[in-house]
Amino acid sequence: MNIYDQVTEAVISRGDLAHLALFVWASGASALLAMTLRDLFAANRRFDEFVRELTLFNRRHSGDLP
Repeated sequence: MNIYDQVTEAVISRGDLAHLALFVWASGASALLAMTLRDLFAANRRFDEFVRELTLFNRRHSGDLP
């Protein structure tokens, strides 16, 4: 029997199903938040790269760079 089964059995035997459900919900919400933040940071990085390339393009075509 693995650790998850042991913990689940202990919680069920004590009648704390509400606490188990709350823990599962909070864990899922935290995981979704972490994934959302990771995607947001990646999008921010891609946008920053785009703005840098656009600035370089504008400099090249305005005559500021050789």
